[in-house]
Amino acid sequence: MSQRDGASIIDCFADMEDPRFTYLCLHKLIDIVVIAICAVICGADNWVEIAAFGRAKQDWLRNFLDLPCGIPSHDTFERVFALLDPQEFERHFLEWVRRVAQVVKGQVIAVDGKALRRSQDLAAGHEAIHMVSAWASENGLTLGQVRVGDKSSEITAVPELLQLLDLSGCIVTVDALNCQKATAKQIIDQGADYIMAVKDNQPTLATDIEELFATAAQEMLPSTPVDQASSVEKDHGRIEERTCAVIQDQDYLFYVRSAHKDWPELNSLVKVDSHRILNGQEERHARYFISSLTCDAAKMLKHVRAHWGIENSLHWVLDIGFREDESRVRKGHGAENLSRLRHIAVNLLKQETSIRIGMHGKRLQAGWDMTYLEHVLGF
Repeated sequence: MSQRDGASIIDCFADMEDPRFTYLCLHKLIDIVVIAICAVICGADNWVEIAAFGRAKQDWLRNFLDLPCGIPSHDTFERVFALLDPQEFERHFLEWVRRVAQVVKGQVIAVDGKALRRSQDLAAGHEAIHMVSAWASENGLTLGQVRVGDKSSEITAVPELLQLLDLSGCIVTVDALNCQKATAKQIIDQGADYIMAVKDNQPTLATDIEELFATAAQEMLPSTPVDQASSVEKDHGRIEERTCAVIQDQDYLFYVRSAHKDWPELNSLVKVDSHRILNGQEERHARYFISSLTCDAAKMLKHVRAHWGIENSLHWVLDIGFREDESRVRKGHGAENLSRLRHIAVNLLKQETSIRIGMHGKRLQAGWDMTYLEHVLGF
């Protein structure tokens, strides 16, 4: 089983630490993991469906798996993934991603969180699991994933995730919740640039930026050091115009830098005005950002827009194409590990471009046509 660039799924996941007493086990851990990956690609959304896929495709699976005692039961899949250390699984996931894709320097790496809504277990007193993911906009890949601690927040999980990644030469984008000085410093220290949304969680900074742009707009002079660029999108009755304004002038930045000295490499202030018309209804709103970049407004607007790829190309796909918000897997580490199986499937399916259909359709095609599934797996 040869993966793209020689990176075999079996090779990458074969040495995972088995949480079971292996001398009592009928099924190899690598067999369980690979069957689950293939099944999730082909449309399975829970342990019962994963086991059913294995039984239906047992002859095909024997081409590259030992299966000494046949296909595990759904109870075995549930038990193993509930026990499997999520950090161990993530470590091998990261190794696999590094083998199958080289992150393009200069691209946006969007970082954002998503709740696994049905993982909440009120009877056991467990809140819904919240995962933070890093999305490479140009590669179209999930680079890594970290769970937010039960008594913590994204603010602590994001630095943990970033520490796992090679960010050198990239642009990291985060939402307003993660607009934190320590996070900005970490991004700079890891050799990357940042773009951070600014809202009420940084009230003084937000107010100062808003006032500075208001002052620049009131002056209306040819020498006003504000670069601007616009874009227009039209789609299914929706018209949206975005105007990006960037201030990088040292004199204009002086006040903000003086008042907010702890923000590292604060080189740009950004305002994006959106004017949207949908079914005759108009909406206007302004968003503000800080950045370590020094680029023109057109490029800045492109980078800001790229952040939403994690919503449109990952989170939306997980909800619609993989029914993630409907999953009721809750036992042990099962929900977290099943989330990683979905991310592996998304990465593989997005890299296979021979047919142009949606994610749900690709999953069906892989289940119907083993030749296509082999293409997805990189045989």
